[in-house]
Amino acid sequence: MQLYKSLKPISVLSFDLDDTLYDNKPVIAAAEAAMLQSLHMHAPLTKNTHSDFWWQQRRLLAKNNPDIRHDIGRWRLLGVEAGLVTLGLTSCEAGEIAELAYQAFWDARTTINVLPEVTELLVSLASRYQLIAITNGNACIKKMGLGDLFELSLQAGPDGRMKPYPDLFLVAAQRLAVQPSAILHIGDSHRADVMGALSAGCQAAWLDHYQTPVPILPHLHFNQLQQLRDLI
Repeated sequence: MQLYKSLKPISVLSFDLDDTLYDNKPVIAAAEAAMLQSLHMHAPLTKNTHSDFWWQQRRLLAKNNPDIRHDIGRWRLLGVEAGLVTLGLTSCEAGEIAELAYQAFWDARTTINVLPEVTELLVSLASRYQLIAITNGNACIKKMGLGDLFELSLQAGPDGRMKPYPDLFLVAAQRLAVQPSAILHIGDSHRADVMGALSAGCQAAWLDHYQTPVPILPHLHFNQLQQLRDLI
């Protein structure tokens, strides 16, 4: 672990979820497959469509309404609905089938197995700090079995604009009645996590999976989650 900036007193550890506490790639792959399976079941005319078609529907939505990106769950749901209408379904039919497909996606997307050593690390850290989650995604810490370890979980969309906007960090500080500088945010994305935390006045710890050169440094830089034991 490398220290680039002197740390101020920390009372709260904030965690990104996807690709920080677990590998998110297989999770999303399984969720996409579940969504497609549901679509193929309930709307046979979608059988020749693949994930790229549905991604293009979301891109079209975001082109006309860029703010929809801040709520990725709603963005996906509306993208599926728009795609079904494009394929020839009525708005009513598309809405009903989109809900079913999104539920299938969400059920798989929130089925996440956190490694035992990660849970043990969080238990140790929770004995000294308040733990919170700040995510641009829609993973559910309760379904991961981590709900009891976290004071709160904030999600882009319902709780504010996505990182790197400062909204979620500032909401967290307000709800916990602490200064932003008392929060050390930990995440794998330099753009979203490091820049977002710094813009809100928080401290930042970057879990750098790929040893990427960057122009703006975090407070802490590390490449293995277990290195956070140095904070205990």
